[in-house]
Amino acid sequence: MSTWSTRLEELGIELPGVAAPLAAYVPATQSGSWVFTSGQLPFVEGKLPATGKVGAEVSPEEAKSYAATCILNALAAVHALVGIDSIKRVVKVVGFVASAEGFTGQPGVVNGASELLGEIFGDAGRHARSAVGVAELPIGAPVEIELIVEV
Repeated sequence: MSTWSTRLEELGIELPGVAAPLAAYVPATQSGSWVFTSGQLPFVEGKLPATGKVGAEVSPEEAKSYAATCILNALAAVHALVGIDSIKRVVKVVGFVASAEGFTGQPGVVNGASELLGEIFGDAGRHARSAVGVAELPIGAPVEIELIVEV
């Protein structure tokens, strides 16, 4: 049987380093057979690729790609804690989208995370999910993603 790390290699995906917390929390924590990540921003090499609200300064298409970046950062946090190959299945994704007034496309934005999880984990990547529009996110990020996996 193939491992998740092998699947990432096949897809040409390299997990980033774990993003440093912005406050008093840890990137991920384990309780029993569950790993919960803190909200992950779309950091690339320690910087946000964009700031602003989706539907104004940030397009929905850009935000969808940032949601995929967030999920890679979440997987990096899981990997640092327990190893990517220990994941049995993805349980839940919670996506927060900094939304301009009138923007209602949060599910499409969070699909960036969900679709990438499906590509990596197949059926084990099918998950419950919330996609929530919010007024603001930390440091002006357009999207933030939390991940829960079973190990």
